[in-house]
Amino acid sequence: MNVKKILATTVAFAAMTLLPMHHAYTIDTTQYWMKVRAKDKFERSVIADLGVSIETTREDFVIGLGSLEEKNKLEALGLLEVSFPLTQEMDFPKEDAAFHNYAEMTEKLRNLTTQYAQIAQMSSIGKTLEGRDIWAVRISGDLAHADNLPATIFMGGHHAREHLSIELPIYYIEYLLTEYQQGNPRVQRLVNSRDIHFVPMVNPDGAEYDIASGNYKSWRKNRARNNGGTYGVDLNRNYAYGWGGGGASTSPNSETFRGPNAFSEPETQAIKKYVESHENITVLLSFHTYSQLILYPWGHVYDSIANTRDKQVHEVMAKKMSEWNGYTPQQSSELYIASGDTTDWSYGEHKIISFTFELDPGNSGWGSGGFYPGAKVIPEVQQKNLEPVLYLIEHSDNPYRVIDNGNGPIFKP
Repeated sequence: MNVKKILATTVAFAAMTLLPMHHAYTIDTTQYWMKVRAKDKFERSVIADLGVSIETTREDFVIGLGSLEEKNKLEALGLLEVSFPLTQEMDFPKEDAAFHNYAEMTEKLRNLTTQYAQIAQMSSIGKTLEGRDIWAVRISGDLAHADNLPATIFMGGHHAREHLSIELPIYYIEYLLTEYQQGNPRVQRLVNSRDIHFVPMVNPDGAEYDIASGNYKSWRKNRARNNGGTYGVDLNRNYAYGWGGGGASTSPNSETFRGPNAFSEPETQAIKKYVESHENITVLLSFHTYSQLILYPWGHVYDSIANTRDKQVHEVMAKKMSEWNGYTPQQSSELYIASGDTTDWSYGEHKIISFTFELDPGNSGWGSGGFYPGAKVIPEVQQKNLEPVLYLIEHSDNPYRVIDNGNGPIFKP
């Protein structure tokens, strides 16, 4: 391009940027399914840096969701193999009423904590932008002194379309309460000696939006109104530790938009306040879908955890849990770099032993289920992850027991 063309292009661009806002073009918010060439974690990180939400990784490609802008960037790089826009024809089947919407979840949690009030409490830990309560359930045989007991926390529903991740916390709440009453000795021992927390639906606004029309929208983010007419912040890119790094987009239209600043959203603020107000929490597990993975820090850098003992604890616990659920254990960044996620923050800031489970299915594509595998999978996925949940509760008194042959100091508040 010669100098005159460069000057003409520059002037034209400057004139466009000076136009009043009411002349701005309308942003295309259509999301695209994309198959993208990528042979290793470095190439996957390049794709994630563009703002694409990578959902499945394979040896030489990934499946991701992204905007028209991100699709065009991948085409320009020569990486895009297949793409098509998401439409309502791909929605969840009608027979999946077994999933809990917000009202159904709220009613179930309220009924359970009322019925088992001697060992369970339900509380709102904050409100969403649309005014919904973010509910937490606390279970302990000694609620009055639970802060003096070792604690675990389990979360689901950071991402709106990951409805299966909400069903597991709900199920484990019911399991612990009913099994306790029925005299299950293992459950009674755990509940009587532990402080167990659940936040089943971190992102109620997004989860409700995804199903509001009766047709699934494949919505990921919350419902924050961004500049330029777009909506949503990716809550799992909004935590402070490593915030603003790779694999989190600055574009409000992106699936992985990190927000204007760390903890900008009421949902992540609520989790931050709740976790930090319970200093006895030693273990955290965040449920997501999908890919059948057990992930642990770090996600925002390729480096491993520097503290050898902490690294070993995560590795040993992840490997052990994989024996029960059949998932693949690995450091998060072995997939690709993603910054500002929950577990990097909970471990990085508070040294909580932290995991993410990417639940079933293992394969991508609408034919194999993806985010919407159907209600038929709920019982199987709940059962295969029950033992890992009990294992984490069991070891919350001292996670380092797994590398110290069962020895070492027990939790002290």
